[in-house]
Amino acid sequence: MSLSLWLSLAAVCAMGAMSPGPSLAMVLRHTLGGGRVPGVVASVCHAAGVGFYAALTVWGLGAVIVHQPVLFKAITWGGAAYLAWLGVKALRAGRGGALETGGVASRPGVAARDGVLVALANPKLILFFVALLSQFVSADMGAGAKAMIVATASLIDAGWYVLVALALSHSAVLPWLQARAHWINRATGVLLLGLALRIVIG
Repeated sequence: MSLSLWLSLAAVCAMGAMSPGPSLAMVLRHTLGGGRVPGVVASVCHAAGVGFYAALTVWGLGAVIVHQPVLFKAITWGGAAYLAWLGVKALRAGRGGALETGGVASRPGVAARDGVLVALANPKLILFFVALLSQFVSADMGAGAKAMIVATASLIDAGWYVLVALALSHSAVLPWLQARAHWINRATGVLLLGLALRIVIG
Protein backbone atom coordinates (compact mmCIF):
# COMPACT_ATOMS: atom_id res chain seq x y z
CA MET A 1 0.00 0.00 0.00
CA SER A 2 1.36 3.38 -1.00
CA LEU A 3 1.83 6.15 1.56
CA SER A 4 -0.80 8.37 -0.09
CA LEU A 5 -3.36 5.55 -0.03
CA TRP A 6 -2.56 4.77 3.60
CA LEU A 7 -2.92 8.45 4.53
CA SER A 8 -6.36 8.48 2.89
CA LEU A 9 -7.34 5.39 4.89
CA ALA A 10 -6.00 6.87 8.12
CA ALA A 11 -7.84 10.16 7.57
CA VAL A 12 -11.20 8.47 7.00
CA CYS A 13 -10.70 6.15 9.99
CA ALA A 14 -9.82 9.15 12.16
CA MET A 15 -12.88 11.12 11.15
CA GLY A 16 -15.06 8.06 11.67
CA ALA A 17 -13.69 7.61 15.18
CA MET A 18 -14.01 11.30 16.04
CA SER A 19 -17.59 11.61 14.87
CA PRO A 20 -19.95 11.92 17.87
CA GLY A 21 -22.02 8.79 18.38
CA PRO A 22 -22.74 5.89 20.77
CA SER A 23 -19.06 4.89 21.02
CA LEU A 24 -17.99 8.34 22.15
CA ALA A 25 -20.91 8.54 24.58
CA MET A 26 -19.90 5.17 26.07
CA VAL A 27 -16.28 6.24 26.61
CA LEU A 28 -17.40 9.55 28.13
CA ARG A 29 -19.82 7.76 30.46
CA HIS A 30 -17.21 5.38 31.83
CA THR A 31 -14.57 8.07 32.13
CA LEU A 32 -16.85 10.45 33.97
CA GLY A 33 -18.28 7.67 36.13
CA GLY A 34 -15.09 5.79 37.04
CA GLY A 35 -12.14 7.93 36.14
CA ARG A 36 -9.23 7.47 33.78
CA VAL A 37 -8.76 3.68 34.06
CA PRO A 38 -12.31 2.60 33.11
CA GLY A 39 -12.28 5.14 30.29
CA VAL A 40 -9.03 3.78 28.86
CA VAL A 41 -10.20 0.16 29.27
CA ALA A 42 -13.44 0.94 27.45
CA SER A 43 -11.45 2.63 24.67
CA VAL A 44 -9.05 -0.27 24.13
CA CYS A 45 -11.80 -2.90 24.21
CA HIS A 46 -13.89 -0.89 21.78
CA ALA A 47 -10.88 -0.82 19.43
CA ALA A 48 -10.64 -4.62 19.70
CA GLY A 49 -14.23 -4.91 18.49
CA VAL A 50 -13.48 -2.48 15.66
CA GLY A 51 -10.45 -4.57 14.67
CA PHE A 52 -12.56 -7.73 14.61
CA TYR A 53 -15.04 -6.18 12.19
CA ALA A 54 -12.24 -4.70 10.09
CA ALA A 55 -10.55 -8.10 9.80
CA LEU A 56 -13.78 -9.82 8.76
CA THR A 57 -14.39 -7.11 6.18
CA VAL A 58 -10.89 -7.10 4.68
CA TRP A 59 -10.56 -10.85 4.25
CA GLY A 60 -14.17 -11.20 3.11
CA LEU A 61 -13.80 -8.49 0.49
CA GLY A 62 -10.62 -10.13 -0.76
CA ALA A 63 -12.52 -13.33 -1.48
CA VAL A 64 -15.37 -11.44 -3.17
CA ILE A 65 -12.94 -9.57 -5.46
CA VAL A 66 -11.42 -12.82 -6.70
CA HIS A 67 -14.56 -14.93 -7.08
CA GLN A 68 -17.38 -12.40 -7.64
CA PRO A 69 -16.07 -9.27 -9.40
CA VAL A 70 -19.57 -8.12 -10.41
CA LEU A 71 -20.75 -8.40 -6.81
CA PHE A 72 -17.69 -6.46 -5.67
CA LYS A 73 -18.53 -3.68 -8.14
CA ALA A 74 -22.06 -3.55 -6.74
CA ILE A 75 -20.66 -3.40 -3.19
CA THR A 76 -18.35 -0.57 -4.23
CA TRP A 77 -21.18 1.51 -5.68
CA GLY A 78 -23.46 0.69 -2.78
CA GLY A 79 -20.67 1.68 -0.44
CA ALA A 80 -20.33 5.02 -2.23
CA ALA A 81 -24.05 5.68 -1.76
CA TYR A 82 -23.85 4.72 1.91
CA LEU A 83 -20.83 6.96 2.54
CA ALA A 84 -22.63 9.85 0.81
CA TRP A 85 -25.70 9.26 3.00
CA LEU A 86 -23.53 9.26 6.12
CA GLY A 87 -21.88 12.47 4.92
CA VAL A 88 -25.20 14.24 4.42
CA LYS A 89 -26.42 13.01 7.80
CA ALA A 90 -23.26 14.31 9.48
CA LEU A 91 -23.60 17.72 7.79
CA ARG A 92 -27.21 17.98 8.98
CA ALA A 93 -26.37 16.96 12.55
CA GLY A 94 -26.69 19.58 15.23
CA ARG A 95 -24.46 20.11 18.21
CA GLY A 96 -24.28 16.41 18.99
CA GLY A 97 -26.63 14.98 21.57
CA ALA A 98 -24.23 12.04 21.92
CA LEU A 99 -21.99 14.30 23.97
CA GLU A 100 -24.75 15.05 26.46
CA THR A 101 -23.99 12.29 28.93
CA GLY A 102 -23.84 12.04 32.67
CA GLY A 103 -21.40 10.14 34.81
CA VAL A 104 -22.46 6.84 36.39
CA ALA A 105 -20.53 4.50 38.64
CA SER A 106 -18.14 2.44 36.53
CA ARG A 107 -15.55 -0.31 37.01
CA PRO A 108 -12.90 -1.58 34.56
CA GLY A 109 -14.68 -4.92 34.04
CA VAL A 110 -17.95 -3.26 33.12
CA ALA A 111 -16.10 -0.77 30.93
CA ALA A 112 -14.37 -3.61 29.06
CA ARG A 113 -17.66 -5.38 28.44
CA ASP A 114 -19.40 -2.24 27.23
CA GLY A 115 -16.47 -1.29 25.01
CA VAL A 116 -16.63 -4.58 23.10
CA LEU A 117 -20.43 -4.76 22.99
CA VAL A 118 -20.93 -1.22 21.73
CA ALA A 119 -18.59 -2.00 18.83
CA LEU A 120 -19.96 -5.46 18.00
CA ALA A 121 -23.63 -4.58 18.51
CA ASN A 122 -23.47 -1.63 16.12
CA PRO A 123 -24.62 -2.88 12.69
CA LYS A 124 -23.69 0.46 11.13
CA LEU A 125 -20.05 -0.24 11.93
CA ILE A 126 -19.85 -3.27 9.64
CA LEU A 127 -21.68 -1.34 6.91
CA PHE A 128 -19.21 1.50 7.31
CA PHE A 129 -16.27 -0.85 6.99
CA VAL A 130 -17.69 -2.59 3.93
CA ALA A 131 -18.28 0.80 2.30
CA LEU A 132 -14.91 2.19 3.33
CA LEU A 133 -12.54 -0.74 2.97
CA SER A 134 -13.90 -1.77 -0.42
CA GLN A 135 -12.03 1.28 -1.70
CA PHE A 136 -8.70 0.10 -0.32
CA VAL A 137 -8.71 -3.69 -0.81
CA SER A 138 -7.44 -5.07 -4.13
CA ALA A 139 -7.37 -8.57 -5.63
CA ASP A 140 -3.57 -8.84 -5.42
CA MET A 141 -3.29 -7.45 -1.88
CA GLY A 142 -1.18 -9.63 0.40
CA ALA A 143 -1.83 -10.62 3.99
CA GLY A 144 0.62 -8.01 5.25
CA ALA A 145 -1.23 -5.15 3.57
CA LYS A 146 -4.56 -6.44 4.85
CA ALA A 147 -3.14 -6.67 8.35
CA MET A 148 -1.95 -3.07 7.99
CA ILE A 149 -5.48 -1.94 7.15
CA VAL A 150 -6.90 -3.73 10.20
CA ALA A 151 -4.15 -2.38 12.46
CA THR A 152 -4.69 1.16 11.17
CA ALA A 153 -8.41 1.07 11.89
CA SER A 154 -7.89 -0.44 15.36
CA LEU A 155 -5.01 1.77 16.47
CA ILE A 156 -6.63 4.99 15.32
CA ASP A 157 -9.84 4.06 17.10
CA ALA A 158 -7.96 3.18 20.28
CA GLY A 159 -5.75 6.26 20.06
CA TRP A 160 -8.64 8.68 19.71
CA TYR A 161 -10.76 7.27 22.53
CA VAL A 162 -7.81 6.84 24.88
CA LEU A 163 -6.94 10.47 24.20
CA VAL A 164 -10.53 11.45 25.04
CA ALA A 165 -10.41 9.43 28.27
CA LEU A 166 -7.12 10.99 29.30
CA ALA A 167 -8.19 14.50 28.40
CA LEU A 168 -11.41 14.23 30.40
CA SER A 169 -9.36 14.31 33.59
CA HIS A 170 -9.50 18.07 32.96
CA SER A 171 -12.99 19.37 33.61
CA ALA A 172 -12.85 21.95 30.79
CA VAL A 173 -12.45 19.38 28.02
CA LEU A 174 -16.02 18.03 27.85
CA PRO A 175 -17.64 21.47 27.43
CA TRP A 176 -15.00 22.21 24.76
CA LEU A 177 -15.96 19.03 22.86
CA GLN A 178 -19.66 19.74 23.27
CA ALA A 179 -19.26 23.26 21.88
CA ARG A 180 -17.41 21.98 18.81
CA ALA A 181 -19.37 18.80 18.09
CA HIS A 182 -21.07 20.41 15.10
CA TRP A 183 -17.70 21.25 13.54
CA ILE A 184 -16.57 17.64 13.99
CA ASN A 185 -19.78 16.53 12.29
CA ARG A 186 -19.26 18.97 9.43
CA ALA A 187 -15.66 17.92 8.83
CA THR A 188 -16.72 14.27 8.87
CA GLY A 189 -19.54 14.97 6.43
CA VAL A 190 -17.28 16.77 3.95
CA LEU A 191 -14.69 13.97 4.09
CA LEU A 192 -17.28 11.22 3.55
CA LEU A 193 -18.90 13.06 0.66
CA GLY A 194 -15.48 13.62 -0.91
CA LEU A 195 -14.67 9.92 -0.66
CA ALA A 196 -18.04 8.99 -2.18
CA LEU A 197 -17.41 11.39 -5.07
CA ARG A 198 -13.94 9.93 -5.61
CA ILE A 199 -15.48 6.46 -5.93
CA VAL A 200 -18.12 7.65 -8.42
CA ILE A 201 -15.59 9.35 -10.73
CA GLY A 202 -13.30 6.31 -10.53
